[in-house]
Amino acid sequence: MTGPGPFPDVARVDARDKVRGMTPYGADNHPPNLAHAMLVTAQIGKGRLVKVDTDAARAVAGVQLVLTHQDTEGLKADGYLFANGRSFQSVQPMIGTAIAYRGQPIALVVADSLEAAIEGAEQVSAEYVTAPFSVTLDSEGTEILAQADLPLPKPAFADKNVGDADAALAAAPVTVDAVYDSAPQHQNPIELIATVASWDGDELTVYESTQHVEGIRQGLAFELGISPDKVRVISPFCGGSFGQKNAMHAQTVLVALAARTLGRPVKLVVPRSQLFHNTSFRPPTRHRVRLGADRAGKIVAAVHEIDQQTSRHDLFPSMATDTSARLHGIPNFRSRERLRRTDVQTPGFMRAPWEHAAAFAFESAIDELAYALDRDPVELRLANELPYDVVTGKPFSSRHLSECLRRGAELFGWARRRMAPRSMRETDGTLVGWGVATGAYPSVISPSIAQLRVTDDGGIVLNVGVQEMGQGARNAVAAAVADVLKVRADQVTTLLGDTKGPPPHLTAGSWGTATAVPAARQAAIDMREALRKLQPEASNGATPAGILRHAKRPFLEVEARHQAPGAPDAVFDRMKQGLLAYVGPEFPEFVSFSFIAHFVEVHVEPATCRVRVPRVVTVADCGRVVSPRTAASQLRGGVVWGIGGALREASEVDPRYGGFLNADLAEYLVPVNADIGDIQVDFVDKPDPMLNNAGVKGLGEVANVGPAAAVANAVYHATGRRVRHLPIRIEDLL
Repeated sequence: MTGPGPFPDVARVDARDKVRGMTPYGADNHPPNLAHAMLVTAQIGKGRLVKVDTDAARAVAGVQLVLTHQDTEGLKADGYLFANGRSFQSVQPMIGTAIAYRGQPIALVVADSLEAAIEGAEQVSAEYVTAPFSVTLDSEGTEILAQADLPLPKPAFADKNVGDADAALAAAPVTVDAVYDSAPQHQNPIELIATVASWDGDELTVYESTQHVEGIRQGLAFELGISPDKVRVISPFCGGSFGQKNAMHAQTVLVALAARTLGRPVKLVVPRSQLFHNTSFRPPTRHRVRLGADRAGKIVAAVHEIDQQTSRHDLFPSMATDTSARLHGIPNFRSRERLRRTDVQTPGFMRAPWEHAAAFAFESAIDELAYALDRDPVELRLANELPYDVVTGKPFSSRHLSECLRRGAELFGWARRRMAPRSMRETDGTLVGWGVATGAYPSVISPSIAQLRVTDDGGIVLNVGVQEMGQGARNAVAAAVADVLKVRADQVTTLLGDTKGPPPHLTAGSWGTATAVPAARQAAIDMREALRKLQPEASNGATPAGILRHAKRPFLEVEARHQAPGAPDAVFDRMKQGLLAYVGPEFPEFVSFSFIAHFVEVHVEPATCRVRVPRVVTVADCGRVVSPRTAASQLRGGVVWGIGGALREASEVDPRYGGFLNADLAEYLVPVNADIGDIQVDFVDKPDPMLNNAGVKGLGEVANVGPAAAVANAVYHATGRRVRHLPIRIEDLL
């Protein structure tokens, strides 16, 4: 299977609407007679609700409705996304009195205005019975579970054991043994989570910012006890998500219930401070990495052991060692992954959900091994490349990590690097560090249906199962269709994120392009063949519209389906139920990953130890690049996020009362322009010959795998201090 040739760098097809403010986001919908809602949340770490006093709230001018657990009879919890459900956690607030974590919703106030809803929410008071709680990895009462012993699908969530890592490690003359920690983080996309719900008789329409319209449709129908045919969910654009919006949240069904009770549309925009407690987040992790090598630099053994936070009510399992086992050709590899149950909302998927922290730990350890061997870190990695997957013994569908390293080193000027820490300085005494790290992310594919319609007036309309979160999905699918039909990408109208069309699978996990583009491309190929049958003698310059007019046909429609290699047809049935149905990275005949290499320069001011990142070079192997402009943007964004994860981002946990202390963008620190200089990105841009008909692999997630490690390794090179936790603070270097 081979992909098409290089794709042109077309302008974003949605750019003009975005700069004019015409892009329709969820909360932009204002149906007539719209009411506004606001949540009231629990102020204890764990316990039980005894009483909710709503009298003062109901007395506020403009308040029309106050919902509590006493008003939700018949409402059901849909279930956890990772356990055959569609919600970000199994707990649906306000259908009982149990309080699982601080910040859990206990009431919903609806009013004629947003101001009245906020005032009413502030007037609600509650009484509780409290219970002991645990909110950190090391809290008393934390329950430690061996993931391999849990009722989770195997072998996906089994520990990996290849060769005899412990024996090889014990015999290795050069070893590294270190522990690395990462802090919890929250996504904080610019568009807040919002729901607008309205009823027309017994039919419900929901506008929501989401990556998973079909999941919300099916989940709402289940929770409300109505037919999915009576629910339509619309999300043509999503203003950032990064995993936060990949499942149904607690407020959606509550807003729908309020709209049905009031008999008028209701809107809720969840404040950012509440999002820190009512959406998934990246959990804290602890990694022990042990490496063994011979004196020639061959890495003979690796052991990667991980503890990761989960909630008391759900199992958010780790798949981190799926990646660390494939970063390098290490013949003896053993992993052990454990979950620590705590009293928080269920953690979940945040860009490179496990791989960000795993790569920080593993690639930091590789850097430590390079110094133990007195070996250049790039050369050490190149010397430990293998063309096949050591875990399964299967070939990689494609692997160009060596090319990423070599091209990145050349672009960065790595040959000028001095090995010794603290050996490079600016003329003003600023310490300079150069660090490198690699990354990998599984290539995964979900089922997709594409419908393509061309008309005799020049219309080309594509409806395909993918959601646009700002990553450029519209560009990618339009470019794929335009390439086959030989038209401009801006001539292709894309209909995305609407359950009225073909059911879309959840768009996440870097599988959006590799899922939707092959389906869109196949639909275009089928359309091209159908047009040729209408006018076999058509010239190369004939347009689809011209062919239809010649054949006296007003329109032509085709439908194409795409699924992963080896995936059963049943994946389409799961997709239609809004359930997870992805396949990979292990396929029947091969294993598939995207790969990346990051080169980072840091400047450390010698007196204050302030760290800046003046330049980065990143080279990615993501198969064929379908939309070069949006791909480059994706890659730069992932690098910025990796730098933020290394030097800024952390959700500060309150061990006294539960919850997160810095639940806003004033105190949740992210990098700004002064922190980051030039980011140069490049692509190998070679089609994957086995994965799909377009030759594409994922990019969005792998962009955030490794930059934090490259920063940490550069900080060590600059200062001689090895910091083994994220984020790296000034006090770590003073």
